[in-house]
Amino acid sequence: MRRLLLPLFCIALTACGAAWNDPYPATERGRNILYTAFTERPKHLDPVQSYSADEIAFTAQIYEPPLQYHYLRRPYELIPATAAVVPQPTYSDAQGRPLPVDAEAHRIAFTDYVIEIKPGILYQPHPAFVEQPADISGFFSLKDFPKRGTRELVAADYVYGIKRLAHPRLHSPILGLMGEYIVGLRDYARSLETAAAAQPADQWIDLREYPLAGVEEIDRYRYRIRIKGRYPQFLYWLTMPFFAPMPWEADRFHSRPGMAEKNLTLDWYPIGTGPYMLTENNPNARMVLEKNPNFRGEAYPCDGESGDAAAGLLEDCGKPMPFIEKVVFTREKEQIPYWNKFLQGYYDASGIASDSFDQAIQVGSGGEVSLTPTMREKGITLTTTVATSTFYMGFNMLDPLVGGDGVAARKLRQAIAIAIDQEEFISIFMNGRGVAAQSPIPPGIFGYREGRAGINPRVYDWTESGPRRKDIAVAQRLLAEAGWPNGRNAATQEPLIIHLDTTATGVGAKARIDWLHKQFRTIDVQLVVRSTDFNRFQEKVRKGAVQLFYYGWNADYPDPENFLFLLHGPQGKTRFEGQNAANYSNPEYDSLFEQMRAMENGPQRQAIIDRMLAILHEDSPWVWGFHPKDYSLRHGWLLNRKPTKIANNTLKYQRIDAELRRELRDEWNRPVLWPLLLLVGTLVALALPAVAHHRRRENSTAR
Repeated sequence: MRRLLLPLFCIALTACGAAWNDPYPATERGRNILYTAFTERPKHLDPVQSYSADEIAFTAQIYEPPLQYHYLRRPYELIPATAAVVPQPTYSDAQGRPLPVDAEAHRIAFTDYVIEIKPGILYQPHPAFVEQPADISGFFSLKDFPKRGTRELVAADYVYGIKRLAHPRLHSPILGLMGEYIVGLRDYARSLETAAAAQPADQWIDLREYPLAGVEEIDRYRYRIRIKGRYPQFLYWLTMPFFAPMPWEADRFHSRPGMAEKNLTLDWYPIGTGPYMLTENNPNARMVLEKNPNFRGEAYPCDGESGDAAAGLLEDCGKPMPFIEKVVFTREKEQIPYWNKFLQGYYDASGIASDSFDQAIQVGSGGEVSLTPTMREKGITLTTTVATSTFYMGFNMLDPLVGGDGVAARKLRQAIAIAIDQEEFISIFMNGRGVAAQSPIPPGIFGYREGRAGINPRVYDWTESGPRRKDIAVAQRLLAEAGWPNGRNAATQEPLIIHLDTTATGVGAKARIDWLHKQFRTIDVQLVVRSTDFNRFQEKVRKGAVQLFYYGWNADYPDPENFLFLLHGPQGKTRFEGQNAANYSNPEYDSLFEQMRAMENGPQRQAIIDRMLAILHEDSPWVWGFHPKDYSLRHGWLLNRKPTKIANNTLKYQRIDAELRRELRDEWNRPVLWPLLLLVGTLVALALPAVAHHRRRENSTAR
């Protein structure tokens, strides 16, 4: 009997444990760790290659460009990161003669920025800074290298990092754009291509041996960047990992023969001076950031905007950051497990999927949004904001059917733009969390217009109640005028077939695709959807091997230029490797863009933007999609969290009340024991007769 009851007692005792369903190791219980999730596998962690939202969640915490945004102030304000001060531009003419700060833009041939960095900043511990064994055949991760070292950050590291934008083996997505601005960068890229072609593919190119005219080291803590003309937005670029430092030792270390085959590359193992360093990289399951022991320290801000003090965002004024010791990212491919773990307290913050919307949000009769009582009882906080983001469906303007500047193709694109009902999409698939786009520019960015002045007249009519999408009969008429009456070629009667390339997968993908088919059927067009993985999709877009595709853009910086450049001809992705994925080109638009981007915000700039948007409305290179409304939830123990799409290095500001989290996790996950006790009692009751019979037999045998 004792042998039977002991295991049952142990089972019950285990179930009584407070953390019986905790997905994390017992050693992490109660520790200062932030737990979050990611859904998309990061592709690049090399700062000159990485350019997507799922990657910058990591890179922005590790790399340190010279500038950053003030965490709390709105409108967004630039402040120093590693720089001593925010650099001020100095101007010169074509002969190199200095010009006053108020010089007319047409007189300015060059703008210089001298960046001074703070002394005493150290890199994270890394094997690149010390001599390592020549034989690395038994090494498969950075942890296998026996020694670590560090050194001081110097100006030459920033120069080296900018040179890597032109490296022919890295294919930086901003080389085309920066080649327009940084003096000599295009020529530098060509010289590196020549150098790379003359040596083995796995041989390291020491960029220190190749000078770049527009970027030079002045002394140990100062360097100069010279750009063409006047470009006020350039300072915003100095907040991005593209302009982070790169020690030449790390570039050499990761370029050793045999390293790439083992993923021992800068694309897998970032190195920086930031508050965190990547200590575990398993992009299919788990990523871990840990506090950089060499981080210089930084004080939490003491001021912000109205309401920040009442929201508790100033309580840590002046305290050294970062507050959190470790950040654990777990990959969640499905939304339901993600949501359930958040409700159990195993994730500290969460968005809201469509399936969980009604469980979290209640909408009043006047359209006001609030949390449900269940969420409020858990101490969960809701934050809502219209994101500085644009999601769209792009036409490949190089395609002979949907592209080009001909009247027929233009009317075809306009017809499709009318037929795809964005308001219906937002209502069905986003629970109303979005604003139908009228142009690339989202609310909150200069150039965006409210009301009648802001609508796209090719897709909407203005009514007393606001914008109204044109009737489907208008789209059908446009299609007929394009040579496709009733969706068939007027001459040959062949059906009109449009191909859409997408990476959409998962449970909700089929419903969205079915909805799209329905939209196209309203104008008798056959839609063929070609789903593929992300890398293949990117390759097809890069080569121009698509007709129609889904894309999105989060603002890099708070300026209309950062959205309007997505349709700038010299930024065409196929021809110039830029960010103009639609390969759109219009001479008037491009000329106006050149004027607009060098201007300060004001009536003149707004007038130019208005004309640019009118051109885009007419040409319709995109199906104007939507600007999402971000709904963010956080538990009461996660503090100092302020939503932003512009700043990305935000983990250092956040704080965890680990003790409160432990208490609430225990309360929310306390096991219900009575079924187990009932089972134990039943087993005992069933076992007792057998035990009694066994003892009688033993006693009988003994007698």
